[in-house]
Amino acid sequence: MISPEIQRIVLLVGLAITGYLMILAWNEDYLQSRPVPGRASAPELMEAPAEVAPAPQAGEASSDIPDASFIAAPEPGEAAAAHLEAAQSDGAEQRLVRVSTPSQEVWIDLRGGDIRRVQLPGYPVNLDHPDVPFELLNVGNGRLYMAQSGLIGPDGLDSGGTRPLYAVAQSRYRVDAGQTVEVRLQAERRDVKVEKVFTFRGDDYLIDLAYRIENAGTTPFRASMFGQIKRDAKEPAGEGSFSLGPQPYLGAALTTVESRYQKVTFDDLDEGDFRTSVDGGWIAFLQHYFLSAWVADKEEKNSYYGRKRADGTYIVGYTGPLRTVAPGRVGEWRAWFYAGPKDQKRLEQIAANLNLTVDYGFLWWLAVPLFWLLDWLHSLFLNWGMAIIMLTFLVKLVLYPLSSASYKSMANMRRVSPQMKRLQERYADDRQKLSQEMMALYKKEGVNPLGGCLPMLLPMPIFIALYWVLFESVELRHAPFMLWIDDLAAMDPYFVLPLLMGGTMYAQQLLTPAMGDPMQVRIMRLMPVMFTVLFLFFPAGLVLYWLVNSVLSIAQQWYVMKKADAAMAART
Repeated sequence: MISPEIQRIVLLVGLAITGYLMILAWNEDYLQSRPVPGRASAPELMEAPAEVAPAPQAGEASSDIPDASFIAAPEPGEAAAAHLEAAQSDGAEQRLVRVSTPSQEVWIDLRGGDIRRVQLPGYPVNLDHPDVPFELLNVGNGRLYMAQSGLIGPDGLDSGGTRPLYAVAQSRYRVDAGQTVEVRLQAERRDVKVEKVFTFRGDDYLIDLAYRIENAGTTPFRASMFGQIKRDAKEPAGEGSFSLGPQPYLGAALTTVESRYQKVTFDDLDEGDFRTSVDGGWIAFLQHYFLSAWVADKEEKNSYYGRKRADGTYIVGYTGPLRTVAPGRVGEWRAWFYAGPKDQKRLEQIAANLNLTVDYGFLWWLAVPLFWLLDWLHSLFLNWGMAIIMLTFLVKLVLYPLSSASYKSMANMRRVSPQMKRLQERYADDRQKLSQEMMALYKKEGVNPLGGCLPMLLPMPIFIALYWVLFESVELRHAPFMLWIDDLAAMDPYFVLPLLMGGTMYAQQLLTPAMGDPMQVRIMRLMPVMFTVLFLFFPAGLVLYWLVNSVLSIAQQWYVMKKADAAMAART
C-alpha cells in the first residue's frame, strides 16, 4: 500500500508534467506559428486604408501633401503655384523603380518620387523563414507605411495635390557592397528642370535625397522642401507576440528644443495636430527593433508637424524654409532618409539624439553602459550568451562587498532563529509584546533584520535595465546561444532555463533563514514558483542572466555564511 504522502508527491509531479506539456503545446500553436506576411510582386499604387474612410470635414484638405501653412518661416503674399501636368500614363510597371543593395530592397514610385516599400535582406522576418526579408515600409496587403517628399510653396511641383510624374533612365538598379549609386528622377516645368536624386550606398541604411533645380526662366523659383512618413496604426506585420513584460513603443518621435527625445503617440495625434520648430532635427516612426526617419538639413530652421487624416492614417514630417532660385541659377535642397535597424552607433553618427530612439526606459542611464559593456564582451567571446554570462560575473564582482555584508546578516539571523521561534510561541497572542521582544533580541545580538534583503534588491535595477537592453537592442534579435536557444531575445521554447532558474531560487531560499509569522513564511516559499511562471515568457537572455546570478549568489551565500558560522564558533 502506497502511503498518502507518496501519492500526493506523485500527483503533484504528474500535474507539473501535464502543465508543462500544455504550455509547450500552447507555445507551439500560438507563439511560434505566426504567419509570414504575404507579398505582392510590387507595392500597390492605390493607398486605400483597411477601414472605410469618412468624408473630409469642411475646410480639411483631401491631399496628404502639406499646404503652404506648414512651410517653415513662410514669406507673405505668395501666390499658389500652377500644377505640373502629367506627361505620361500611370502604368504600374512604368511607375516603379526598384533599387537593390545588400542592406535594402527599395521601391520608388515615379509619381512624386515616394518610397513605397523597404525590405531588409539582412534581417529575416523570423528564424523559420531565413530567406524572407523583414518588411519595414510597404503599401499593400491591407497595410500603409510609406515615405513621401517633395517641393511645396508658390512654385513647388507638389503643391495643390497633384504630384509630378518623373522620368528615369532605367527601372532597376543594383548597388554592390562598397558602391555608391545615384538614382536620378527628372521632370520639367516650363523653363525649370528638376532632378530628384536618391543616393544609395551598398553597406548603409541611410539614403541621401537632393532636389536640384535649374531655373532657365525669367522669374525666380520659390519652393520649400518637405519630408514626411505616412502610416496606419496597425501593429507591424509578424512582430506581435505575447509578453508579460513592457511592450515596445509604436509611434512617432522627434528631437525638440525642450526635449532631446519626445514621443508623439497615435493618441496624441487623435486629440489634435502637432507643430513645433527646430534647428535641423529629425522625425521618425518607431517600432520594435526598427525605425524610419527623415533627417533635415541641420543648417536650416525647420517646421515639424504631425496629424491624423480623415481616412484614419497618420502623418508626421517636416518642412524647410522657403528658398528662392534666381533666374539663370541652380538651387539645391537636401535631406536624408533612414530605414533600417535601431543601430545606436550608426544613428548617433547620422544626427544628434537620433540614437535615443533605442528606448531603454527610465533606467537608460544604467542600460546604456550595460549595453556597451555587453557589446565589448561580445567582441571578445563572439557569442551574446557568453557575453551575458560574463556580464553577470562582473556585476556580482562589483556588488560582492555589499552582498557579503548582507549574507553575514543572514548568518546572524539564522543563529538567533531558535530564540525568535521561542518568542513567537510565548507571545503568540500578543503581537505588540512580540515585536518589542524581537527588537530587544535584535539589539542584544547585533542583528539587522533588513540586512538580508539587500542581495535581492541590489540586482533588481540591473535586471530591469538589462531587460530593456535585451528587448530593445537589435543586435540581440535572433542571436543564438547554444543547443536549443537560437534567439536570446525570445522566450525559451522549451522553458528549460526558467525551470532551472526556479530551482536555483528555491535552493537559495533554503539557505535563507525564515522570518516573520508562518503565513509570511509560506508566501515566501511560493516566490520561486511565482517567478518561474513569470519568467516562462521572458527573453531567454534575461532568464540566463538571472539563472547565472542565482547560481553565483548560492555559492557566495554558502561561502560567506559558513565563514561567519566558523568565526562565531571560534569566539564562543
